[in-house]
Amino acid sequence: MRAPGRFPRRMNLHVNRQFKSQWDFGELFAAAAAARRVLTVSELTSQIRRLLEAQIGSVWVTGEVSNLRAQASGHIYFTLKDESAQLNCVLFRGEAPDQRALLRDGQSVLVFGDITVYEPRGQYQLVVRAIELQGIGALQIKFEQLKRKLAAEGLFAPERKRPIPKYPQRIGLVTSPTGAAIRDVLHIVRARNPSLHIVFVPCRVQGEGAAEEIAAAIRLLNEYNNTVRAHEMLDLILVTRGGGSLEDLWAFNEEVVARAIFESAVPVISAVGHEIDFTISDFVADLRAATPTAAAEIVTEGVYSSRRFLADAPALMRQRLQRRLTARRELAQQLTKRFERAHPRRYLNELLQRLDELQLALSRVPGLALSTARLNCKNMAERLGRVHPRKALQTRTERLVQTTRWLRERCRALMRAKTEKIGRFHDRLRLLGPEHVLARGYSITTDAATGTVLRDVGQVKSGQRVRTRLAKGEFFSRIE
Repeated sequence: MRAPGRFPRRMNLHVNRQFKSQWDFGELFAAAAAARRVLTVSELTSQIRRLLEAQIGSVWVTGEVSNLRAQASGHIYFTLKDESAQLNCVLFRGEAPDQRALLRDGQSVLVFGDITVYEPRGQYQLVVRAIELQGIGALQIKFEQLKRKLAAEGLFAPERKRPIPKYPQRIGLVTSPTGAAIRDVLHIVRARNPSLHIVFVPCRVQGEGAAEEIAAAIRLLNEYNNTVRAHEMLDLILVTRGGGSLEDLWAFNEEVVARAIFESAVPVISAVGHEIDFTISDFVADLRAATPTAAAEIVTEGVYSSRRFLADAPALMRQRLQRRLTARRELAQQLTKRFERAHPRRYLNELLQRLDELQLALSRVPGLALSTARLNCKNMAERLGRVHPRKALQTRTERLVQTTRWLRERCRALMRAKTEKIGRFHDRLRLLGPEHVLARGYSITTDAATGTVLRDVGQVKSGQRVRTRLAKGEFFSRIE
């Protein structure tokens, strides 16, 4: 096994040959023919494969995954690339079963495998045996495995997460008594909600046994909540610590802490590390805060917002009262205008105007009725003219003339077609008739007595009298 980042030894292949003058033709072609060694493609590829496997062998390679393809056979093919090169990789079925899910397009990984050559294509590739996420290693693999396990059990399900009380009066705090997290939380609480009661359970937040202490502190707060009176019960539990490396925050990635948060009857806020840090406890908790300071602000946000609202209340009330008075004044002006429009004098004037319009319309009625009657008479006369017997007779006569003309034209066309067809038949019969055949130099020989056409020499005998017909005339002869 070769350590990561270590490069194989460079091999220099030298071919020894003597230099000859370009004018020395005497032995040039004979020497080349004697030194030539011809390899097949398979032989050359096999030599390259043995050379790579012997000189490089097993290596660790880092790069970015691309072109990931999972086949139905269970094998996974992908390309490992960096800024200037790429390497074909294959992960066979049965290899690294717990690490196969780490492969995703765009994921930076550290893979271990054997360099070889896939001879059918003549390309070198890496047969992968193990996979690690780049820069994180075994802890990240353990983190991903536990995350998938708990997610499959439903510990991260959104529907099981409980709402955080907006105005908490008493909270439980689980963190280290000497860390920066408790100082940040207390500072924010004193500034934003000094009346908030905190039940503090100290514990270690990193190192060996820290996960068990954190889980025990969460269970202890739940037991406390079951023994006190209703007005002293906890509204939520805050589990927190400051930033650090993955190893420093690992206690919050342990399964025992995740189980304790999941089993807690009190809503839990997880605030571990900085904004970029994510732990298993963040996924299980009812709410994740980016930092301890952010968690303290979330816990005190309801009271702090209410204080600010109360401070702004007088100005807000004056603004709303002024808005209400303005609206009432506009309504009064609208009602005044409506009363003016509904005054009896205005209504009477409208009725008088309507009466004038009706009188004018009545004065126009006789003339309008006469015009309508005249128009109706004109329309009736036009309709009677269109249905008069003379008009219908004229139309029928024109149609009869057109039909007669069409029948004549149709008969002429049929006669022409039939005449042409008979002419074509006559030409065909003439071409097929015996006269046409005789005109081309042939003759027809028949028995003079019976008239039977002679087609075979076996039909005649010596002394038989025959008749021969030509294109012009005929003659008789006797067979000898």
